[in-house]
Amino acid sequence: MKIKELISSYDETNDIFVGKISEKDGYYANYDISNGIFLNMDKNNLPVSVHINNASNVLNVKKYLLEYCDVSIFIDCDGRDINFKLCIADEILYNTKSSNVFNSPKFSYLIKTN
Repeated sequence: MKIKELISSYDETNDIFVGKISEKDGYYANYDISNGIFLNMDKNNLPVSVHINNASNVLNVKKYLLEYCDVSIFIDCDGRDINFKLCIADEILYNTKSSNVFNSPKFSYLIKTN
């Protein structure tokens, strides 16, 4: 599993959460993997960022929790399915699995804020 550094931001006014892998810039494709959670991929179909509209509703949390600095995101692809898990302070807030209709290669990332 590769561990990557996450740069996250939360816009409380618009209720948008964005988590970006620090060494990545831009993205090639944007996929809705579940309930308004968008996974942005590079040209090799590997994750570069996560975008969540209406984040407090999607994640079912109070807005102030999304400003907490201890965010971690686990994204895993076994070739068939993509698993996504978002945690704050090691508490799982959201966990989903979707079919790999994006033709992503196998990967396993743990993305954490520092």
